[in-house]
Amino acid sequence: MSIKNNLLQIKSTLPSTVTLVAVSKTKPIPDLMEAYDAGQRIFGENKIQEMAEKWEAMPKDIEWHMIGHVQTNKVKFMAPFVSLIHGVDSLKLLHEINRQAKKNNRIIDCLLQIYIAEEESKFGLDEDELSGIIRFITQNNEIYKNIRIVGLMGMATFTDNQEQIKKEFTHLKSIFDNHKNLKSEICNLKSLSMGMSGDYQLAIECGSTMVRIGSSIFGGR
Repeated sequence: MSIKNNLLQIKSTLPSTVTLVAVSKTKPIPDLMEAYDAGQRIFGENKIQEMAEKWEAMPKDIEWHMIGHVQTNKVKFMAPFVSLIHGVDSLKLLHEINRQAKKNNRIIDCLLQIYIAEEESKFGLDEDELSGIIRFITQNNEIYKNIRIVGLMGMATFTDNQEQIKKEFTHLKSIFDNHKNLKSEICNLKSLSMGMSGDYQLAIECGSTMVRIGSSIFGGR
C-alpha cells in the first residue's frame, strides 16, 4: 500500500479525540510530502538536525514534534520552529527550552516524559520527580514564561506481552489523572502521548490522546 493509503487507513480507525503524529525520522522529504498531500500536518522527528533541514525545505503549516531524547546543547537549533517537545525529562532541559524560546520570542509546548518501561535504555521521570518539577515551575512561573507543560509522554517496554504493555499504559494514565487538575498558566495537562505502530490501539483503549506512528505509515526503516 502507498503512504497515502496507509495514512488514510490509520486515520479512519482513530477516534476524533486522538492526535496522529506521523513519525518521519530517517524518511526522505518526498515520502513526507506524500503524507502532507494526503492531509497530514503533524510530523515527529528524533534528530534535531534532520528536523531542522526538513523544516527549511517543507511547507510552513507543518507542526514539528521532537519525539527523541533531547540534549540541552541542541535545543537552540529547533527553538525557532518546534511545536511540541515530547521527551522532556529534567528541570535542566526545561530551563534551556525556556531560555531558547525567550530568545525566539516564542512559547514552546512540552510534554514531560515518564519512565514506565522495564528497560534500562528508556529515559524519563518517576512520579516524585514529576511532582517536584511541576511544583517548582508553578512556584517560579515568573521565570518560566516561555514554556507550557501541556501533557505527559511515555514509552512501553519493547515486548510482545500485551498484558505488560497494558499495565504500563494504565500506570501512565493514572499518573496523568493524578496531576491533570494541577492547572496553572504554565502547566495544564491535556495531552497524553503514548502508543506507537505496534501498540497504539491498546494505548488508545488505555486513554492515550496522541499516538506516534511511523512504520505503519511509511514502511520499515
